[in-house]
Amino acid sequence: MITKMKKYTFLVFHRDYEHFLEQLREAGVLHVAEKATGIADNDSLQQQIQLTGRIRKTISSAEQYLPEGSAPVNTGNAPADTEALIAELPQIIAEKQQLAEFLNAVQKEQKRMQVWGNFSVDKLKALQAEGYDLQYYVCPKNKFNAEWETEYNAFVVAEDGGLIYFVTINKPAVQEQIDAEQVQLNSHNAQQLEADAEGLKGLIAAKQAQLEAWAIAHTGELEEAERQNNQSIDWKRVALSTTQLADDTLCLLEGFCPIDGTEELDKMLDQEHIFYTSEDPTEEDNTPVKLRNNWFTRMFECLTGMYGWPVYGEFDPTPILAPFFLLFFALCMGDAGYGILLIIFGILTARKVINIEMFEGLGPLITTLGIGTLVVGFFLGTFFGIDLYTASWVPDSLKSVMIKGDVAGFDIQMVMALCIGVFHICLAMIIKAICYTKRFGFKQNISTWGWLLLILGALATGIFALTDVFSPEVTKWVLIAVGSVSALGIYIFNTPGRNPLINIGAGLWDTYNMATGILGDVLSYIRLYALGLAGGMLGAAFNSLGLMVLGENPNVGTWLGFIAILIVGHLLNLCMSALGAFVHPLRLSFVEYFKNSGYEGKGHLYKPFAK
Repeated sequence: MITKMKKYTFLVFHRDYEHFLEQLREAGVLHVAEKATGIADNDSLQQQIQLTGRIRKTISSAEQYLPEGSAPVNTGNAPADTEALIAELPQIIAEKQQLAEFLNAVQKEQKRMQVWGNFSVDKLKALQAEGYDLQYYVCPKNKFNAEWETEYNAFVVAEDGGLIYFVTINKPAVQEQIDAEQVQLNSHNAQQLEADAEGLKGLIAAKQAQLEAWAIAHTGELEEAERQNNQSIDWKRVALSTTQLADDTLCLLEGFCPIDGTEELDKMLDQEHIFYTSEDPTEEDNTPVKLRNNWFTRMFECLTGMYGWPVYGEFDPTPILAPFFLLFFALCMGDAGYGILLIIFGILTARKVINIEMFEGLGPLITTLGIGTLVVGFFLGTFFGIDLYTASWVPDSLKSVMIKGDVAGFDIQMVMALCIGVFHICLAMIIKAICYTKRFGFKQNISTWGWLLLILGALATGIFALTDVFSPEVTKWVLIAVGSVSALGIYIFNTPGRNPLINIGAGLWDTYNMATGILGDVLSYIRLYALGLAGGMLGAAFNSLGLMVLGENPNVGTWLGFIAILIVGHLLNLCMSALGAFVHPLRLSFVEYFKNSGYEGKGHLYKPFAK
C-alpha cells in the first residue's frame, strides 16, 4: 500500500528562513521537492556526497576488524580531521598485507632451502676466503653422474622427490662441465628463515592488534562524522531546492508530507506563523512514495526496490508480488528437506550467528522462503531427493494429499504451473485495468477493458462449457456477445476522438502483440515445473550415487564415502536450486507480471528532511 501524501508550499521571509528550516528538520516529516537543476552542478555538495561514500567504505572496512563481542567507543564526537583518519586505516591494512606478502615469500624460500640443511654461512664464507669456489646444483636422479664426485669434488647433500641436490668444492681455475641446474643459496639457512618467518608472524599479529584497536577507537567517531556530514548534505539540498523571490527577500519551498504527519506539521507552521498552502498532489508533481505494508509483505519490499519503486498514484505491487514470489520460489525448490535447511540458515542469519554481508537483513525472508519450500515440497512429495510418494515408510494418509498423477496425459504439476501462470497474468491485467482507469480515466482505457473482457470472458465461457454449465448453443451466443463487445473496445473505441480507421489499425497491431505475447508469457511459467523437477532428479541422482558407494556390505570407509557424497551433493544441489529459485520467480514477476499489469517502477521513496 502507498501512504497518501499532501503537497505543501511555503513562503518565508529570508531572515526567518534558517530558523524555519531548523523547525522543519525538527519536525522530521517533510520530504523536500528537489529541483531538477542545481544540485548535480554544486561542487561543494558533490564533494560532501563523495566524502560520505568514503566514510561509509572506511566504516565497513573497520567493522571487519572489530573483535568478536567488542563494540566501538562512542564519544559522540566527530574526528578533528576526518580525511586524515580515513587515510590512516588503508595505510595500516596495506602495511599488514605487505608483511603477509613478505611472510609468504620467506616461507617459500624456507621450503626451498630445507633440502640444503642448516649450514653455517660463516663457514661457507671461510671456505671462499681460502680460495675455494662452491657451486650448488640440482638434477634428476637418473641424470646424476657419479664421476662428478671425483672429477669435480661433488658432494650429495640431499635426495628429495626424485631429485638430487649436490655441491661442488673446487678452486676457481677448475672449469666445471656439469649437466645440472645451478642454484643460488640464500644467505640464511632453513632454520634462520624459519626464525625470520616467526618474526614476521609476530609483526603481523601486532598489526592485527593495531587494526582492532583502531576499529574500537575510531569507528564511533566515523559514524558521527557520517551523521553530521549527511545532515549537512540534507541542509544544502534543501537550500539548493529553495526558490528566491522578490529580490531574494522571500524564499519559496515545496515538499510532501504523509497524511498521518500533517497534523503535527500544521501545528508547528501555525505556531511559527509561516505562510503555507496544503493540497493533494497531482500526477505531474513527482510525489515520493511511502510504502505501508504488514510484516509479511514488508519482507518482500527489497524485491520491489530491485525493479523500481512505484510512482505516486500507481499501485504498490509488493502485496501481490510477496505471496506469488513465495509460491514460485517454493515450486522451483520443490524439496521439503531443502526447506528445512533454508529455515535453519535464515534463523541463524537473523540472529547474526551466520554473518554474510550479502544476506544482511534477509534472515526473516530466507526463513519464510524456507517454510514455503517445506510446505510445497511436502505436497510435491520430495524430501532430499527421495520420492515420498513411492517410499514404503510414508503412511498412505500422507500420500493421499500429495500432488501426483496426470491431467489428460500431462503431468499434473506441469498443468498446475500453467494454470498458475494464467491466473497470475489475468490478475495482472485486472490490476492494470483498475489502476489505469483510476489514474487516467475510463475513456483512455477502453481497449484495456476490451482485452480483459475478451480473455476473462473466453476463459470463463470455456470452463462453463467443459463443465456442462453452458450448453453448446448458450456457449456460442455468449462467445459472440463477449467477442462483439470486446472488438468494439479494442478496434473502434481504443482511442476516443481519433479516426476509426487509425483505431482499427492500432487494434490489429495490438492484437498481434497480445496474441504472441500472452502465449509466450503463459509458457514461461513451465519453468516452475521444470526447475523443481530438475532439482529433485539431481538430488535423487546423488542419493543413488551414495548408495552405489555404500554397496551391499558397507564398512567404515563406504559409510564415510556415502555420507560425504550426500553432504557435498545435496549442498551443491541446494545452492544451484536456490539460485534458480530466486532468479526465475524474479523474472516471472518483473517481466510477465509487471508487463501485463502496466507497472513502471519509476518512482522514488519518501525521505524526510530530519535529524
